[in-house]
Amino acid sequence: MSDTTPAPQVWPTLRARDARALIRFLVDAFGFEETAVIPGECGRIEHAQLSWPEGGGIMLGSVRDEPDDHWPLRPGTFGAYVVTDHPDELYARATAAGAEITDEPAVTDYGSRGFGARDPEGNRWSFGTYRGEPRTV
Repeated sequence: MSDTTPAPQVWPTLRARDARALIRFLVDAFGFEETAVIPGECGRIEHAQLSWPEGGGIMLGSVRDEPDDHWPLRPGTFGAYVVTDHPDELYARATAAGAEITDEPAVTDYGSRGFGARDPEGNRWSFGTYRGEPRTV
């Protein structure tokens, strides 16, 4: 039986006080790929797309302190679980890049191997091998 699950179409989003530095960190420490970065006025990042090599990705931009901001997300309040087939290699990369490790590599009671980290903006990241439960048809 083949898997007919569609490709990921949910793009988690976040805002950053220093979007350029966060992009660089996410690329260097976790291995995201910089796909698009659209600069704005005064050094602000209007939009960035970072792709995850194993599928999916995130979008982010600079925080705005404007009353008419239609996407008023506070920096440092984001959290994501990211699937990886290589948690130990990713842990070594993140550690070497200075990521704050919040949870050391371990195997969960449901069989996922992974670890947790926090980025310089305070966002929480969990990386693991658990791919979620299969969809029922």
